[in-house]
Amino acid sequence: MGKDNEATAMVVDGSKTNDSDQINPRYSIKVLQLLKSAQMQHGLRHGDYTRYRRYCSARLRRLYKSLKFTHGRGKYTRRAITEATVTEVRFLHVVLYCAERAWSHAMEKRQLPDGPNARQRIYLIGRLRKAVKWANQFSRLCAVKGDSRTSLEAEAYASYMNGTLLFEQDRNWDTALKNFLSARAVYEELGKYGDLENQVLCRERLEELEPSIRYCRHKIGESNLKTSDLLQIGEVEGPAMDLFKAKLEAAMAEARSQQAASLTEFQWLGHKYPIPNAKTRVAILKAQELEKDLHGQDANALPAEKKLAVFDKIFTAYHEARGYIRSDLTSAGNAERVKDDLSGLHDAVTAVLGLRTTERDRLLVTIAKSKLAKRRDDKNEKVTKPEELVRLYDLLLENTLALSELVSSRKERTAEEVAFAEECERRRLAFRAERCFFLAKSYSIAGKRAEAYALFSHSQSLAKKALKNYQDLNEKDEVMMKELKSLYSECRSSSCIEHALGIMEEEKVPENLSARVSALSLSGTTNLKFLVQNLDAYESALADPNVKPAQHPRIEAFPPPFQSIARNPIIRDLAYEYIDFPSLETRMKKKGLISRWWGK
Repeated sequence: MGKDNEATAMVVDGSKTNDSDQINPRYSIKVLQLLKSAQMQHGLRHGDYTRYRRYCSARLRRLYKSLKFTHGRGKYTRRAITEATVTEVRFLHVVLYCAERAWSHAMEKRQLPDGPNARQRIYLIGRLRKAVKWANQFSRLCAVKGDSRTSLEAEAYASYMNGTLLFEQDRNWDTALKNFLSARAVYEELGKYGDLENQVLCRERLEELEPSIRYCRHKIGESNLKTSDLLQIGEVEGPAMDLFKAKLEAAMAEARSQQAASLTEFQWLGHKYPIPNAKTRVAILKAQELEKDLHGQDANALPAEKKLAVFDKIFTAYHEARGYIRSDLTSAGNAERVKDDLSGLHDAVTAVLGLRTTERDRLLVTIAKSKLAKRRDDKNEKVTKPEELVRLYDLLLENTLALSELVSSRKERTAEEVAFAEECERRRLAFRAERCFFLAKSYSIAGKRAEAYALFSHSQSLAKKALKNYQDLNEKDEVMMKELKSLYSECRSSSCIEHALGIMEEEKVPENLSARVSALSLSGTTNLKFLVQNLDAYESALADPNVKPAQHPRIEAFPPPFQSIARNPIIRDLAYEYIDFPSLETRMKKKGLISRWWGK
């Protein structure tokens, strides 16, 4: 009896100690992990904020319905979420996804093709304010209803949203910096604990926050960064970087517009063309700044993928400049001098674009050559074939020919234009030699020895001629000469190999032919099974995966095989020459005089 009373007391005491947890339960949400997973799965992996906003709206609709927290029928009746309302963790999800929906809506407006206008910018700021409001409410509710880790993550999320709003408003940079620093401090502490996935997510978030912090310090004046140096900061990818990149691009556009005032003419091969349009100046200046990354001191340190991305940006800038020039040509009217200047400027920009296209194609050739010797590269991509290099060299020949024709079409050419045309011809000859070499490689792989030998020999002669052209120059191109010397030696060795292989295969032709003839049989192949021959035994006609295809059962042989049949004996008339046949002249009709005259 005493033991029962003691047990009862222990239960009562235990229930008393857990009353506070039952009255005020603590919920746990992995905020960063939840948001990162939702963003990557619903559009933000590709920067599609519209899709993510629709997902947030659908998610909120499902949460409202499952929680029976709807806002009335027909007429909207607002229902606020307070501390007393939060009876389960899904109420916290409602507040979090409301903040995400407002933030994604603002970022959607930021990504408009021509940028947000004044009216759209006001709407964008309003959606960011709404996101900040929901984020602050989420932080307050998690401080009361969440555990310590959830409260810290919610605080960091609210700080990030407040900093984003100030960042977009271009004011209170010191307050924005404090918010970003607060979020960074929280993620630094959270990244020290938890599983590996959590540590990776925190580290990624820190990398996304760092550019915004440096930009704020730059605006305050605490940093010595130049505006052009900020481009290197925005290389980090992620949803948090999209707003920073938009802000950075706007700052760079403003800096270019200031520098474009001094860019009044475009020089090309001894000619100077005036640039009347300010938009054309900005586009050309943007392309020239990007070209410095490719031809600067640190160009060799750039990986091939980043170089290709820079080339794409250069092409976009020059295409924009050509579009502005063409629009100026249409609006020039009858002013012949202005039209001549704009036409010359258009040709010059087109020529520079063709040069950069040639450089990009040569970079692609270098990448393809490095992959040609490998069976599989590190990323398990397809093997590079010689035909792909042939296609790249076709593009190089087309671009070089177009540049040569563009320069040669002028009536009066300067010395620079003549030298440029000659250089294009030298490059075309070298590209022809390279193309012929890889075309011979493709024929060699196909087993066509005669064609491969002829093409290797032709490529060798072209490489020798191109090498002589470069050796006759006063200023020798050492890189191109080295490539041509290597090509010449490879063509010589490859032609010898193809010649030897062709002779070996020619010697083996009679042996192979006799082996195939000896294998012929009038009765056909005996390895095949036919169901007609085994009608008394059941055997499935379906193919067995463990049996070779030649041994699969078949219904009947078609076409039917040849069969041996008896034929008449061969008789030779050996006694024909020894037989004396009787004369038949007495039976022949005699011809008269008249018949002799008339031929009868």
